[in-house]
Amino acid sequence: MGSPYVALVLAIGLEVVGTSLLQRSAQFTRLWPTLGMALCYLASFYLLSLSLRVLPLGIAYAIWSGLGIVLVGLIGLFLFGQRLDLPAVIGLGLIVAGVIVVNLFSKTVGH
Repeated sequence: MGSPYVALVLAIGLEVVGTSLLQRSAQFTRLWPTLGMALCYLASFYLLSLSLRVLPLGIAYAIWSGLGIVLVGLIGLFLFGQRLDLPAVIGLGLIVAGVIVVNLFSKTVGH
């Protein structure tokens, strides 16, 4: 898979799709969104595990969960019409800033 970041980006994308399908599953009462969610989560965790061959667990998980939170927040806003107030926008911005700081300045990442 080359770079561990390729696997991590794909894992994040699948996790975001899975979480969006979770919303569509209507508490697991709709078959296809539920199956799609389960498959996306399974593939996402597999790809996350591939990135852990190189990246430290804490760093990979911080990137995976942080970017996933922001992307799901944006999908909620644009796809599901869920409004974000100013504190939510500030909080999401701080999550993005944290991921950037970890990746640019942490010696733990090992670029």
